[in-house]
Amino acid sequence: MHKKSNQQGFTLIELMIVVAIVAILAAIALPSYQSHVVKTRRVTAAACLSEFAQQMERQYSTAMSFDVALPTLGCTTDLSGFYTFAFATSEPTASTFIIEATPAGAQANDSLCGTLSINHQGVKTEDGTGTVAQCWR
Repeated sequence: MHKKSNQQGFTLIELMIVVAIVAILAAIALPSYQSHVVKTRRVTAAACLSEFAQQMERQYSTAMSFDVALPTLGCTTDLSGFYTFAFATSEPTASTFIIEATPAGAQANDSLCGTLSINHQGVKTEDGTGTVAQCWR
């Protein structure tokens, strides 16, 4: 008389195959996800720069001068730790300004666009290896 044993569960080989598949998927998905997060933050920083420029234009329309401190905007809170917003090397004059978004922290590895900037004429620039069209979508 032989009793059949009904074993339930996974063998070690089956478990190792599943672990290998998960590792391969993670190796493919993680860099893609990180790239997407960098792009998303970059787009948000570009939108925030545009908002800064709009605030500066409002200032100019009321006081006929750009010569003020950088306005406080809510979008900078969302990007704190990833971008710093400031006037370029020169402070604004009565008729000109340049505002820059400098990448920081994890965003500092964004070599495609680097520092984004916008001036009083609405001219948008970047100092990375990419183009303005790629960085200011």
